[in-house]
Amino acid sequence: MKTLAIIGSGDLGKLIAYHAINDKHFGNVVFFDDFKKNGEIVEGHTVIGKISTLDDEFKKNTFSEIIIAIGYKHLNARKNIFEKFYNQNIPFANIIHSSSYIDKSCKIGHGVFIHPGCILDRNVVIGNNTLLNTACTVAHDSEIEAHCFLSPRVAIAGFVKIKEQCFLGINSTIIDNITICPQTQLGGGSVVTKSITESGLYVGIPAKKIRDIQL
Repeated sequence: MKTLAIIGSGDLGKLIAYHAINDKHFGNVVFFDDFKKNGEIVEGHTVIGKISTLDDEFKKNTFSEIIIAIGYKHLNARKNIFEKFYNQNIPFANIIHSSSYIDKSCKIGHGVFIHPGCILDRNVVIGNNTLLNTACTVAHDSEIEAHCFLSPRVAIAGFVKIKEQCFLGINSTIIDNITICPQTQLGGGSVVTKSITESGLYVGIPAKKIRDIQL
């Protein structure tokens, strides 16, 4: 019975734990969380330590793989934690819900979580530590780089490139042949009709920058 270690036991962590168990990817889950007490039970799963203790627990064979459950408001933290443990050769899990369609030509990185109902068409590339929420669609030959976070029902057309550490809000749409620069955020319902070359928060139809952001 494989055990998954989840970094973060908040709402996202609980959601990942639910799908990891109920979609039969893992038989058991443990949490690492800097803001919970050791031994605390979160929806039937135990917090066994702070993030700083993860390496020691891995050496004890407490778990087999890890995944990060830190949300879109902390993309720098997601990136830093991933790179720390990836460089220590601790294996990251991919959890791809069985209801999603992933074409056999797709390339998926490490530490990727794909919610139910997603569709990834031919030659799609998904980078490390990226999350696709419910019912996202990524058309052929598009790439989403590392440490990105897609909200439910994001629609990405063909030949699109999303650079790393981007957050795409619910129901946002990106037309074909678009490139979005690193550290860009899209508000819910935004429609991107031309490439974005300056990071910041973009909203509206067509999407326009309204302010700078902090990750």
